[in-house]
Amino acid sequence: MGWKTLDDMDLGGKTVLVRVDINVPVEGGKVTDATRIERIAPTVEDIVRAGGKPILIAHFGRPKGKVVPEMSLRVTLSALRAVLGHSVAFVETLEALEQGTEEQRNAEILLLENIRFHPGEEQNDPALAERLARLGDIFCNDAFSAAHRAHASTEALAHLLPSCAGRLMQAELEALEAALGQPQRPVMAVVGGAKVSTKLDLLGNLLEKVDRLVIGGGMANTFLAAEGIDIGKSLAEHDMTETAKQIRLKAMDLGCTIILPSDVVVAREFKAGAAHETVPATGCPADAMILDAGPESVARIADAMSNAKTLIWNGPLGAFEIAPFDTATVAAAQKAAEMTRAGSLISVAGGGDTVAALNAAGVSGDFTYISTAGGAFLEWMEGKTLPGVAALGG
Repeated sequence: MGWKTLDDMDLGGKTVLVRVDINVPVEGGKVTDATRIERIAPTVEDIVRAGGKPILIAHFGRPKGKVVPEMSLRVTLSALRAVLGHSVAFVETLEALEQGTEEQRNAEILLLENIRFHPGEEQNDPALAERLARLGDIFCNDAFSAAHRAHASTEALAHLLPSCAGRLMQAELEALEAALGQPQRPVMAVVGGAKVSTKLDLLGNLLEKVDRLVIGGGMANTFLAAEGIDIGKSLAEHDMTETAKQIRLKAMDLGCTIILPSDVVVAREFKAGAAHETVPATGCPADAMILDAGPESVARIADAMSNAKTLIWNGPLGAFEIAPFDTATVAAAQKAAEMTRAGSLISVAGGGDTVAALNAAGVSGDFTYISTAGGAFLEWMEGKTLPGVAALGG
């Protein structure tokens, strides 16, 4: 795909500037979820094992180019040491890194203070990138989640040193290439969530790349309303119905089959265990709201999935946060997991709600790849060029 990996680089005796995303949740001065740190471990370990010295460059929060003590990366140190199993020295300033200390020389890994403390980072300032480049021999970008931003440590720096993708970035790019670049067909996409308006670019790009498109969640209500169906008090964007009609027409022109709910689960209130019933999609009572797809719809989705070779998933099919309105999402996710385990489906999923929904369904470990990259994952699915990837030559 044009970009290099760690396997293409001679790392022995080299200082490697590694852009990572360790923007982890913290409470009471302690990291509460080390998942993002765990995901950079393979990259760091491979560099150390090859005789290289990683300098970790990362952001934390949104300090907007100012030094904000509460957003110091120092808080991640103990978690980094525990997960990586190596000595990690914290470097407070670029000046300190340029001067070097005995602690820095003795440590196997260095962690640079929050790069966003520098105003030049988010401005993609060439001078900051050049200053960073002088500190290393190789640049390794392992922060796909920040690749949609053209910042000094994600874009400009990549042009100044021999550059490669880290293991996490490599896995992400290979998974997305398998899903959208050169996919095995038929390709099916599941797109859910509340609003059509936030996913117009995504839908437009997917129509041209997939064979079947399942639309769920509040978005499906908007499409049902566009067909003149009374959806009662359901969440929908009534000002987007004309757009929904245009999307359906475009799908027909492109030969992409759109799958909408044929039956729905409705309730009068949105709360756990609320009284609910299953009705045809055309039969939502005026005082009720659609909160999930019904069993007939799930069967249709499963049937379509059984004939697919590749699945892309973004967004739940219903109000999955509250039982029993998670039923359709869980059932479809379990079908995808079962097919993936059997080796008959390549399944790639991403987006915050999606990850939460698949975790809740207990199937995260069964998908081919689950992206935690949020905005970067969505922009890739929308067909946009990601500056941090393009800079690596991809």
